[in-house]
Amino acid sequence: MASEQSSTETEASDVYDEFETRVERISNVGNAAGILRWDQEVVMPDEGTPARAQQLSTLSSISHELLTDDETGRLLEELEARDLDDERAAVVREVRRQYDRETSVPQELVEEISKTTANAHPTWKQAKAEDDFETFAPVLEKLVELKREYAHHIDPDADPYEVLFSEYEPYIELETAEEILERLRDELVPLIEAIDESTEARTTSDDAALETDAFAGEFDDDDQEALARDVLDSLGYNWDRGRLDTAPHPFSSGTQFDARVTTRFEPEDLLGSITSTIHEFGHANYTLGLPDEAYGTPLGEARDLSVHESQSRLWENHVGRSRPFWEQFLPVARERFPELEDVTPEEAYESANQVYDDNLIRVEADELTYHLHIVIRFEIERDLISGDLAVEDVPETWNDKYEEYLGVRPETDAEGCLQDIHWSHGSFGYFPTYSLGSVLAAQLYAAAEDELGEQDDRIRDGDFGDLNRWLRENVHRHGKRYTTQELIERATGEEFTADYFLEYVDAKYGALYSLES
Repeated sequence: MASEQSSTETEASDVYDEFETRVERISNVGNAAGILRWDQEVVMPDEGTPARAQQLSTLSSISHELLTDDETGRLLEELEARDLDDERAAVVREVRRQYDRETSVPQELVEEISKTTANAHPTWKQAKAEDDFETFAPVLEKLVELKREYAHHIDPDADPYEVLFSEYEPYIELETAEEILERLRDELVPLIEAIDESTEARTTSDDAALETDAFAGEFDDDDQEALARDVLDSLGYNWDRGRLDTAPHPFSSGTQFDARVTTRFEPEDLLGSITSTIHEFGHANYTLGLPDEAYGTPLGEARDLSVHESQSRLWENHVGRSRPFWEQFLPVARERFPELEDVTPEEAYESANQVYDDNLIRVEADELTYHLHIVIRFEIERDLISGDLAVEDVPETWNDKYEEYLGVRPETDAEGCLQDIHWSHGSFGYFPTYSLGSVLAAQLYAAAEDELGEQDDRIRDGDFGDLNRWLRENVHRHGKRYTTQELIERATGEEFTADYFLEYVDAKYGALYSLES
């Protein structure tokens, strides 16, 4: 009897090993495509697009063929019939989800989407540079149609936007995301209005501290890059497995062995380069915290975009925009930029947390109005996919919503509906994860402080070790072993909630702007 059981276990292990080898091949093809996409956005010559589009299409096709092959289905069925340990069962669960989605989509459609998005990127860049939405409109229309078709193949009875949202966040219901976005909109708008009234009152008095930009000036790109490297050094970025480059739209990509950061530099926006670098560090730090031994499997991959964004927003906002961070980092900035000599840590902190309700650019938005930018994009792309909004009407609808929610109207499409890269990637359903990530960041940070104690003194000393170890232990090391909701409950002891984020911003901005509680 024992011999039979041992033989069965050995057979199951052999099947799993065969399955894992196949999964690793699929992962490696995807990671290779990721390097090509990084190259396209960072260093590829301008005229390299036709070849790159074909290369990415081919890799996408290979990955799709490997995943949807009958052998993958056979292995999944065989493993699902066996009694697997929790980690192996999680790998099977995640691959099954991918397999079911991709076997629903025809190969030709996968290739067409890949080729279209590769060609859409340079078209979007040109349209933005020339402030010409009409140049991008036909590509956007084609992507909307392709993505509708894609969603229909996966689940013809479901809301197509819900299907697309689940591509990025499979374990949080769209209804939950909508509820959180509505709550943020309903509770942040009055807070922003109170801040605006407070600011107006302050400008009539001698206390105008929050109306001053401590980082005003002209800052050399090379010096800004040196300071960005200082920021990454101070946070503990692993240069042996990473690098820093520039891109029009900052991003981070890679694996636990190669997690790259990009940022951008504007001569008059030193603070922006610092905060975007910290933001992308948060992404790369999560990637670098994934277990080496699980590379190539879902256990070595990040738990989807809301969790990924929680890591970047935690480091950017709860650390990088905190008062103790500027007490620690301002002396470093002064070494690179002597013109900051007269800036105090308090002034730096206030500048990092000014609320600009007249700002049009999402990636330059403050911590509060940022979420209204997300709501606008969410509402527009949801209506695009449903067919309730025509592509040609996007600029006017975009401008109307900015006027309604933020009281400001874009004068150009470049600073309006063309500002973000995501639609050129066909990434519909992506934007809600930004706000979900910010909400989760506050919940995770509160849980970390409950266990470790307040982090202010450690941040002031430039000691991020305990915080990072807590994140490694409670988030990073698990990869995709748990669903999003399970991971949140294990890390924080509670279900996903916006309570901590709203309490955090009420306390922080109430104190900064002397609001009545």
